[in-house]
Amino acid sequence: MSPSEQGRSARRPANRSGGDARSSNRGERSGGRGPSRTVQPARRVAYDVLRAVSDSDAYANLLLPAAIAEAGLSPQDAGLATELTYGTLRRRGLYDAIIAAAADRATDEIDPAVLDALRLAVHQLLATRVASHAAVNESVNLVATTVGRGASSFTNAVLRRIARDTPGEWQERIERDARSDDERLALRSAHPVWIIRALRRALAAEGRVDELEALLEADNVSPEVTLVALPGLAEPVEPRRPYAATAFASPGGDPRRPVEASGGTVRVQDEGSQLVALALAEAAPIRPGERWLDLCAGPGGKTALLAAIARQHDVVLEANEVVPTRARLVRNALRAVPGEVVVHEQDGREFAATRAGEFDRILVDAPCTGLGALRRRPEARWRKSPADVAELVPLQVDLLTAALDALAPGGIVAYVTCSPHLAETVGVVQEVLRDRADVTELDARAVLTDVAQSPIDLAEAGRAESGSAQLWPHRHGTDAMFLALLQRTDAPNTSAKEE
Repeated sequence: MSPSEQGRSARRPANRSGGDARSSNRGERSGGRGPSRTVQPARRVAYDVLRAVSDSDAYANLLLPAAIAEAGLSPQDAGLATELTYGTLRRRGLYDAIIAAAADRATDEIDPAVLDALRLAVHQLLATRVASHAAVNESVNLVATTVGRGASSFTNAVLRRIARDTPGEWQERIERDARSDDERLALRSAHPVWIIRALRRALAAEGRVDELEALLEADNVSPEVTLVALPGLAEPVEPRRPYAATAFASPGGDPRRPVEASGGTVRVQDEGSQLVALALAEAAPIRPGERWLDLCAGPGGKTALLAAIARQHDVVLEANEVVPTRARLVRNALRAVPGEVVVHEQDGREFAATRAGEFDRILVDAPCTGLGALRRRPEARWRKSPADVAELVPLQVDLLTAALDALAPGGIVAYVTCSPHLAETVGVVQEVLRDRADVTELDARAVLTDVAQSPIDLAEAGRAESGSAQLWPHRHGTDAMFLALLQRTDAPNTSAKEE
């Protein structure tokens, strides 16, 4: 009997209120007639996180540590759960193509709970040293206990079909069906085609298009955990990171331990995130009494770093975050920094409009697609689409425009995105500058070079018209953070709006 015939109960139902594998097998799941089946704890944790990512748009990097702690996993099992979760999420596109070929049906016809179990198993079969029989049997048991025996028969048939061939044979077979070179690269690198093309254009803008495959590969490697020591409150220890004076690598083990031991003066924060905040602070000499603003502050990592610096220089810092839950995260991040930082909860555009000309430095860490952090949030590559870029760019333009209006003469805005997409980066800056006679772009590359503790390779080719800087995972070991520094002058604003 074929996988298609065996797996009727694993099909995604046309009407969720009707009977499907999950509803028809409730007796088996609750201990009716079916035998007792157990699933190894690390696999169960990984599966539960995958289900939350699929069903609730959860982020694995936020959910997984809590799930590991709740399950009480040993360090070895925690490592396995982490590898299974992130590995499965990163290569979901490839695994879905293989599952569809082996099952002889589209993945959207497979019950989502079964599909996540299949993805988890395929990662074990094709990308880990887990024994094939263990990967198959554990996954069959997982489906039997969560969905039902009918679906587990389908799972067994599909996985045994996949296990018959090597990873190389499956890769060759799937790539053979690709319709273009970009589709083949998408399957090989586990990135959607539209993201590959966006990254290629961003690298081409620097004259570095030959680095594309290195960048895609870096996106699929788990990043080292980097910590920040808040200036004046904690000191970084070895091993140090190469660029930010505040950054050091996690010594190993659970990174929450040094964070908790420090009372929050040591935090987990990507080095690129630290660099862009330090660049705003060091873009010009700091005068006592300056007023600073973090306009889009959630979740608060950059806010805490700016607050620690502000404290050292008698600077007043305010923060704003429109989402209440993220505003609470900002307040939590600031608890370790003595002194008061007021956290507002308003739309950043409206808040800045009420504070015209008041601030000397403003950080606009704008909402973006997050394409620069795919190694940390691998599921984002499958959630985002070009439509997200089109929706975000007008918001980014509005936030940057409002921030510039909130600057005092001589004040500086740092426009930051965790995305290298040209529409979200230089495109936004160019659109805003086109209508502003009262704003000058500073040389962000020169500022970052001064901030960095060791030589930093910031490409200039193709950026003659821009002073912006782009960090990259494959080149700098950071998230792909973009930085532009814009300074308000005394010249009148002769924007098109005023005309």
